[in-house]
Formats: sequence, structure tokens, C-alpha cells
Amino acid sequence: MSNVPPKAGVPVQLEDGLSCVLAPNPSPMTYWGTNTYLLGTDSLAVIDPGPLDDDHLRALIAAIDGRPVSHILVTHSHLDHSPLARTLSDLTSAPILAFGDSSAGRSEVMLALAASGEMGGGEGVDHDFKPDILLSDGEVIDGGDWHITARHTPGHFGNHLSFLWGNAAFTGDHMMGWASSLVSPPDGDLTDFMASCAALSKTAMSRAYSAHGAPILDAQSRLADLVAHRLGREAEILAALRKGPATPAELTNRIYKDIANPLIPMAQRNVLAHLVDLTQRHKASSMGPLSATAQFVLT
Repeated sequence: MSNVPPKAGVPVQLEDGLSCVLAPNPSPMTYWGTNTYLLGTDSLAVIDPGPLDDDHLRALIAAIDGRPVSHILVTHSHLDHSPLARTLSDLTSAPILAFGDSSAGRSEVMLALAASGEMGGGEGVDHDFKPDILLSDGEVIDGGDWHITARHTPGHFGNHLSFLWGNAAFTGDHMMGWASSLVSPPDGDLTDFMASCAALSKTAMSRAYSAHGAPILDAQSRLADLVAHRLGREAEILAALRKGPATPAELTNRIYKDIANPLIPMAQRNVLAHLVDLTQRHKASSMGPLSATAQFVLT
């Protein structure tokens, strides 16, 4: 797979025992579409089955080609990742493994913000997702000719897992090569995102297979770039707040000068995530209750 998108529905061999089938759901948020990975030779794990799409289901069944499927692994429960899992499970009898349902893995801060109803968010959440088997951080899944380790990497989403496979990692939406991840409270948590980056930096990961876009061949360098990007955005927000109180929308207009209009709402959610993180670290505070429309000031 190169930086030219593969044809949706056609399996691409990435390395021995690993292939990818692209779902036909391209968009500004999903890039080419969702990558569904088939791991193994004699017995398969399907990683991120993808959206509820009949064409993609048929393509996956064709790529499986009669081989037994032992595990269906879901990095997180957004609508472009998890809905097809149940149908595929019914067809293959393979259990669905994930960290938890769509409310799992939230920090205490995000639980409180979700309960307040003041954060908005909820973009693209698969509220019906229910795994058969819950995975904990560090748990090893053995598939016979493959084994992987689940790592809880919340940030983009509370129940987000990455899967370590030797020196490779399946990073879902936590780390992509083509863009930084959306972090939209209360489903997303920038404080957790940065902690997850730190945790992945201490693993043996040298290449990464994300849920969108091409393989990342220098994964640790890409991870460092993403951390630097977030720190740079934080610096821009702090600099903007030095000019006076501002809402997330006002800060977005000040900071993002060359962004396409359809992406402005997502940029605003990322700014809000930074503001919540800065509030928790006592570098900024909200004037009144913490919300998506509050004014923020430097502490």
C-alpha cells in the first residue's frame, strides 16, 4: 500500500500473514476509508470490521476465503470502525473483543463533563456496540500462528485500544500518517491522548498500521511529530489567551487561518479538548461552568 489509495474491497497484502481490505467510506474524516486488517494465515483475526456496509461485508467474506476467524478485534466504537462487527460475528461465530462499550474508559473528568451535558460532542459514536469479551491493558491474545498485545490508548476515544504485533502496532485512530486525530470531549480526552502517546513511545513499535491511510513505516518518528503538533497547538492557544478571554470558537478563528470550512467544527472540538486539558493542569480556567461555549482565561 502506497500513498495512492487502493481500490475499495480488494485485499492488499502488506506482509506475511497480514492483509488489508479498504471499506468504501471515504470522507474528510476517514481519508480513503476504513482499513480492515486480516491477521493470520490458517486462523484469522479481523481488526476493525468497519461500517455497516453490504459491499464491505461481501469483500471481507471473499478475503477470508473460507478460513476460520477466531477473533474480531475493535480498536474503538466509532461508526466507521465497529458496526459491522456483530454481523461478521454472526457469520463466522468469532467473538468480538474490545475494551468496552462506547462509555467505557472515560476519565473521571470526562465522566463528569458527559453528565453535565455541556460539552456537546458525540460525533459518530456507535451507541449499540457491545463486545463479547472485554480486553484489559496488556492482555495477550493468542491466535496460534500470531499473538498480539492489547494496549489501552484512550484519547481519541475512551475505549480506544491499540494492538501490538511484534515490532508493529495497529493504532486505530490514535496515530495516523495523513492527519492528527480528532479529540472531542467528552468522548475524547487530550490529557489521556498525551499519556497514551507516552506509553506507545516506550514500546517496541517501529511501524504502524492505522485505521485510515497508508502504513506508517517510521512509527516512533510519527508519534513524536504528533506530540510536537499538540504541544505547538497548546502554545498557540496560550498565546491567543494572553490577548484576553475567548471561547473555543473565537480561539479557533484566531488560530486556524488556512483550514477548509467543513473542517472548522472539528478544529473547534480539538481546541476545546486543549482547553479542558489546560484547565485540568491549572494553566487556564473557564469563566463559569466548563462548557463548549464558555469563555476561557489564563490562570
